[in-house]
Amino acid sequence: MTTDNQSPLILVDGSSYLFRAFHGLPPLTNSKGMATGAVYGVINMLRSLLKDYQSKHVAVIFDAKGKTFRDDIYGEYKANRPPMPDELREQIQPLHEIIRAMGFPIIVESGVEADDVIGTLSRIASEQQRTTIISTGDKDMAQLVNDHVSLVNTMTNTTMDRQGVIDKFGIPPELIIDYLALKGDKVDNIPGVPGVGDKTALGMLQGLGSIDNIYQNLDKIAGLGFRGSKTMAVKMRDNEEQARLSYLLATIKLDVQLDFSIDSLQMSEADIATLQTHFEELEFKRWASDIEAFVSGNTASTNQRPQPEATTQSKDDKAQPTSATQPAMDTDYQTILTEDELNTWLDKLNKADLFAFDTETTSVNYIEAELVGFSFAVKAGEAAYLPFGHDYPDAPEQLTKAQVLAAFKPILEDEGIKKVGQHLKYDKNVLANEQITLRGIAYDTMLESYVFNSNAGRHDMDSIAERILEIKTIHFEDIAGKGAKQLTFNQIALEQAAPYAAEDADITLRLHQALWPKLQQSDQLAQLLTNIEVPLASVLADMEQTGVLIDAQQLKLQSNQLAEQIIAIEKSVHELAGESFNLGSTKQLQHILYEKLGLPVLKKTPKGAPSTAEEVLLDLAQDYELPKLLINYRG
Repeated sequence: MTTDNQSPLILVDGSSYLFRAFHGLPPLTNSKGMATGAVYGVINMLRSLLKDYQSKHVAVIFDAKGKTFRDDIYGEYKANRPPMPDELREQIQPLHEIIRAMGFPIIVESGVEADDVIGTLSRIASEQQRTTIISTGDKDMAQLVNDHVSLVNTMTNTTMDRQGVIDKFGIPPELIIDYLALKGDKVDNIPGVPGVGDKTALGMLQGLGSIDNIYQNLDKIAGLGFRGSKTMAVKMRDNEEQARLSYLLATIKLDVQLDFSIDSLQMSEADIATLQTHFEELEFKRWASDIEAFVSGNTASTNQRPQPEATTQSKDDKAQPTSATQPAMDTDYQTILTEDELNTWLDKLNKADLFAFDTETTSVNYIEAELVGFSFAVKAGEAAYLPFGHDYPDAPEQLTKAQVLAAFKPILEDEGIKKVGQHLKYDKNVLANEQITLRGIAYDTMLESYVFNSNAGRHDMDSIAERILEIKTIHFEDIAGKGAKQLTFNQIALEQAAPYAAEDADITLRLHQALWPKLQQSDQLAQLLTNIEVPLASVLADMEQTGVLIDAQQLKLQSNQLAEQIIAIEKSVHELAGESFNLGSTKQLQHILYEKLGLPVLKKTPKGAPSTAEEVLLDLAQDYELPKLLINYRG
């Protein structure tokens, strides 16, 4: 049994969570217009953390208001940062209250940053030889890693121990402060040494060691061989004071005076009444409707796509319902960020009888679209997202596009490896832009839905999923926002993008597994899909890539002929109506058909006006000449 002293200490960088949730999610609000997205995002990340790390010794640490000792040292510290947006500021108090009500201890120490409190606690825990997990997205925290302390990035579900720091930065944790001091930090406005970037800093640190060692061996810099090494000694000497200052600013404080012990940082019983009040106020409907399930953790898998329950809207829009009602699904979604993970999935795809495939891009126009990532599923509930084009600030390191395309080209072009997708004609066109010919297209869920019931409604994935699987998926607008401020997929944080993309592949496979058996009940429908519709989609994609040859003179002649026919029909309609009117005007057409000519009203619009829809005109055309001419005119 794990004793209290053996129980790992979980330190959550609440300020990092807060800013990532605010900037990583689209602007969520409740019906009163209050911003709620950061609150929702942080709560989701905390719940996921609890499920992944079963420890009662947890604390959430936030920055305090006001200046810190670093501002006293350097007045320009963090001067480049814009003021906190009002829509973020208003979420801080309710967020703190909800976190406390969930049972988390919250720490806010004035005069220092959250990093300093975390650093001090991790130092104390290390002295006790206690395992410590720091949950953050801040790269500066790498300086705290040791044999007892590791970092976990909730954005990518990756952990970083001592070897992980070396693998990522090329230097051990002991040199991270030196690294930050040499190259500076634009976000925190740490000046660094002019002319020193990542490669130069690494060149000196790997060759000579710490900043102290570098200044003791300035004459050896020229022999290190990196670009600009011959003149770097002069820059280092001229900017020693700035380098030393930067080192001080980049150093996380390890001796903050705290009036509590590590063992006092324990989860307490949840305050259900307070949680209920806040969830109702913020309109987190699913949590509010089943608060007991929220408290007990009886919710969907932590790998499942996030489920926003507030409303996504611009300031001028009315609140629109989101997909909060989606039932929980048993899912295992993975984000692929390493070569080993890629190889594992390549092996799965090569061995699969059929796998679902989808591309994530920057545009719905395949000509303009840039690839951002691939998603795929081998069985229901098991899917992955492979990102390689997310380039938002502080995006995690991803495999390169060239590396991914080279690895996937043999699979995607293999006719013997069967694929299913949703509207794969688009994906085939996008891949063709990268000189990859998508082969082995066995099924397409958009076409399966259309063949099964062409009149059922829309045949996009979200609509089919709700109709066939009774699953309400999160739409793209729910993670990207709407209107002029809508993000492109490369700008969406992986925490939201990865589950969304993986679910696309998962839902596609589930839809195929539901629709194909229905089509197989009719040989005619099954053959229509496999012998005509699916092959035709590839032909159309090839045509769209190649283009078609146009006889300009013949097209002009045909255009003139059509214009003459349109004029003739319009003249005949006016003669039958007894007056001239705009055939494209619904109101004028209603007046002519139903008021002047007295034709029977077969159907009305939702507002009660007599309909002029095509199906109504087709029925009227059976008995009346003017509707028949209108059908021809519209054709």
